[in-house]
Amino acid sequence: MLADGHIHTPFCPHGSSDSFEEYIEWFIKNNVEEISFTEHAPLPNDFDDTTPTKDSAMTTTQLTEYIEQLKKLQQKYKKQIKINIGLEVDYIEGYDTSITSFLQDVGPLLDDSILSVHFIKDNDNYYCIDYSDDYFNKMIQIFGSVSNIYEKYYDTVKQSIKADLGPFKPKRIGHITLAHKFQLKYPPERNFKHQEEALLSLVRHHQLALDYNGAGIAKKYCAEPYPPEYLVKRAMELGIPLVYGSDAHCAKDLGQGFKYLYNNANLVKPSSL
Repeated sequence: MLADGHIHTPFCPHGSSDSFEEYIEWFIKNNVEEISFTEHAPLPNDFDDTTPTKDSAMTTTQLTEYIEQLKKLQQKYKKQIKINIGLEVDYIEGYDTSITSFLQDVGPLLDDSILSVHFIKDNDNYYCIDYSDDYFNKMIQIFGSVSNIYEKYYDTVKQSIKADLGPFKPKRIGHITLAHKFQLKYPPERNFKHQEEALLSLVRHHQLALDYNGAGIAKKYCAEPYPPEYLVKRAMELGIPLVYGSDAHCAKDLGQGFKYLYNNANLVKPSSL
């Protein structure tokens, strides 16, 4: 493992209190050369976090402290490992202007970032696709079927890839098949390989990279990385850069899924994008 481009932190409200140092020391011990801390960016001010616990992202107030702490750690460990200051930015349908404004402000302070979809829209309401299996079951009743959820998720990912979010738009699309998280409990009624491969073509067209996320391996109803092997092979054929991400929310999850990833994948470091 040369790099991990998707790591959460003690600033994650649905994560753990494990310190930055715990993460960093693990990587140094395991000879990892580069890491990106990519905490969930604050949601748009005019967006209501619709998860039951309302803990999807850190606050704007916390963002300043997050960046300041990472600047100090970059200096502390500069001779041992490359640390990137990053964010995982939520793409939320209908909030392009707010997201662009946020990126315009914070972008110059970042070394790396990921653009991910967690929330999908039905009428005027938003739902978090990966909150829990029980929550997903409620979404099935609202959207009418598992396939309708997948359809909406992939449509929103498509919007995120095509969105003009300004010069600081993230260069990497996060966990592109997150809709698979509960597939073993709630399988879709039809196959979505065509839509998924179409997204890869769009990623290539817009010269973006993919988050090769090992977290799905650890999810009991998923049991595969995001994206799975058949999409990784296609991404490689298209020349799309892949950056491994543990998507760790606590130190014990570092490296999760890495040994299960497609072993011929040509993984790159975030700084090479």
